[in-house]
Amino acid sequence: MKKFLWVALACALFALPSHAQTTPAADASVGYSFLRLTGSGGANLNGVSGSISYNANPWFGLVGDLGVYHGSPSGIGFTATTYTFGPRFTYRKNSSVQPFVQALFGGSHLSANFNGFGTASSNPFAFSFGGGADLPLGGSDRVGLRPQFDYIGFRSNGSTANSVRISVALVFHIGQR
Repeated sequence: MKKFLWVALACALFALPSHAQTTPAADASVGYSFLRLTGSGGANLNGVSGSISYNANPWFGLVGDLGVYHGSPSGIGFTATTYTFGPRFTYRKNSSVQPFVQALFGGSHLSANFNGFGTASSNPFAFSFGGGADLPLGGSDRVGLRPQFDYIGFRSNGSTANSVRISVALVFHIGQR
């Protein structure tokens, strides 16, 4: 896992500059996500996440993010779904690498199945702060690879469960601004 993070960081920092990029009107991404839930013992969940963003100008966009993750720590089937929305700020100045940061707010649904002996669920408020970069694939401005790292908090009953999400996705740039 650490090697992947170092490779993603190296790609983001050492990519060679290229021609000025046009700003896409929208982006859509889908890919693999690893979610580490903390709290009583914690849980590692694997799943899929996707996002759609509308770019109001070259640096500001509005994004909606949906993720579904599942794992079975200690024989307990655990599923988490997140749905968050908010602003994204992207740096698009003369670079083939387009880093971004975002702050998203919304909700989640967490459920656990205890080997067929019952289920439990909750719907805490969810928020996330994170970022990543869009790296072009095959010399195309329309398709890219998006490594991303997010802190996700689940807030319920006056306490917050801290979590981390690491994602790798394909991103599709749609239209032109």
